[in-house]
Amino acid sequence: MPFPRLSTITAIFTIGFLVLPFVVVVGASFDTSNQFTIQFPPRDLALDRYAEIPIRYAELFLNSLIVAVSAAILAALFGTLAALALVRGRLAMPEMIHAFFRLPIQIPLIVTGAAFLQFYTMVGAHTDMYLTRSLLGLILAHLIVALPYAIGSVSAVLARIDSAYEEAAESLGASRWVTFRDVTFPAIRPGILVGGFYAFAVSFGDVPISIFLVNADTMTLPVAIFNDMQVDFQPYILALSTLVIVMSLAMMLAIQKVVGLDFVLSARRKQ
Repeated sequence: MPFPRLSTITAIFTIGFLVLPFVVVVGASFDTSNQFTIQFPPRDLALDRYAEIPIRYAELFLNSLIVAVSAAILAALFGTLAALALVRGRLAMPEMIHAFFRLPIQIPLIVTGAAFLQFYTMVGAHTDMYLTRSLLGLILAHLIVALPYAIGSVSAVLARIDSAYEEAAESLGASRWVTFRDVTFPAIRPGILVGGFYAFAVSFGDVPISIFLVNADTMTLPVAIFNDMQVDFQPYILALSTLVIVMSLAMMLAIQKVVGLDFVLSARRKQ
């Protein structure tokens, strides 16, 4: 049959197109034959480019980690509360409210970054709260963009849970808190973890928003890599990119261990 064969070829080409750039980056990060271009396959294998990574990138990585972890935790918390209100609550027009929550991921991120810069500047001009160029301001901006992923993930799981279990617990005398703790939370925990994972990934890799809100002290790793590439190609960028790829794979393996990638992908499709 020609169509199944064509589908197989298309799938192989698509997978190769997605994976090949990462393979080139990882392979070239171990090459030392040419310090000013990307050489693949590598001729001489060594760890020189990893040793060339400036020590300042450790602080930049820490900034990115602090912002991403904070945004992920807050997104998981507020996303769970919002999902409970949307799915189990008695809100008027819940679909419209859900669509409103999705606005941050439907607006170009560079527009969002510029809007946050103007908003933080206005807040600083009228109050003593200076969010511009601060990690707190960056966390809040990333939270707004990451929140829809957490809401969508938890809502998708919560919608599949029969509310009869919660009603049965309450009819037996359990309070709403006990019902949530013993019945609802264990059921939606995978959705919370997946929502937090997506929130972390969105925050950690963000450039369009962060580039408006950082300075030398609050610089994040992706913004620093972007800035360095604008000036000149630096070989250690390949090593940095490889380390980020390894970290991402480790996160995927952890998620696979906890909830399974099938659950992650199904939750992503329902958002």
